[in-house]
Amino acid sequence: MKFKQIFMDGLWQQNTGLVVLLGLCPLLAVSNTVVNALGLGLATTLTLVVSNLSVSLARGLLRPEIRIPAYVMIIASVVTVIQLLMQAWFHDLYRVLGIFIPLIVTNCAIIGRAEAFASRNSPLPSVIDGLATGLGFCLALIALGALREIVGSGTLMSQAGLMFGQLGESLELTLIPDYPGFLLAILPPGAFIALGLLIAGRNWLDAKRSGDNEQLAKEPGAKAGKRDSLMTGEEPGKESPV
Repeated sequence: MKFKQIFMDGLWQQNTGLVVLLGLCPLLAVSNTVVNALGLGLATTLTLVVSNLSVSLARGLLRPEIRIPAYVMIIASVVTVIQLLMQAWFHDLYRVLGIFIPLIVTNCAIIGRAEAFASRNSPLPSVIDGLATGLGFCLALIALGALREIVGSGTLMSQAGLMFGQLGESLELTLIPDYPGFLLAILPPGAFIALGLLIAGRNWLDAKRSGDNEQLAKEPGAKAGKRDSLMTGEEPGKESPV
């Protein structure tokens, strides 16, 4: 149950992009297509998992005075390895994402999870927390990228070959043929508007779920009152005469 709660907190309740609102610079900058968003999201997720695990394993060896510089060094080392792997295996995608891959080091969400969670918990919960936080950030990126790409270009998974090679050509979809495009959606102002819409949608879903739960909590009491009134012959809500 504890692991499930950790996972749901990172994925939904404390979603980095839609609730905590950390790491918004790369979130807004590269989410003009789903492929770009997916590439950065997976790189960030891998960084969170490995850095959380490393910090958790090293927490007993780090003095409090040097813990933050040590976290930054660990995160920078992980990002450097990921950067080199992307240069080797996904060079075209790496060129598109550009400076935002090394800038993962400065993502507040990563060092925040290292300080707030990994430095205080054992390795397995830390890995789950990193995975959940990364997946939550990745899902926010993909949703934002999909919304902007569909509205801006009328396509989905455009340039999928950057990540999936020849297989990616079959994944590219044209949802609106002969669509002239909507430039605002793929520009920075469109990113802010789309993010606001996603945050509003998430808040609406949470409010609806809370309302449904409250309604379910009230129903058993209402049914019990109705059942008692049928047994006593009294109308619900009326007190019996003394």
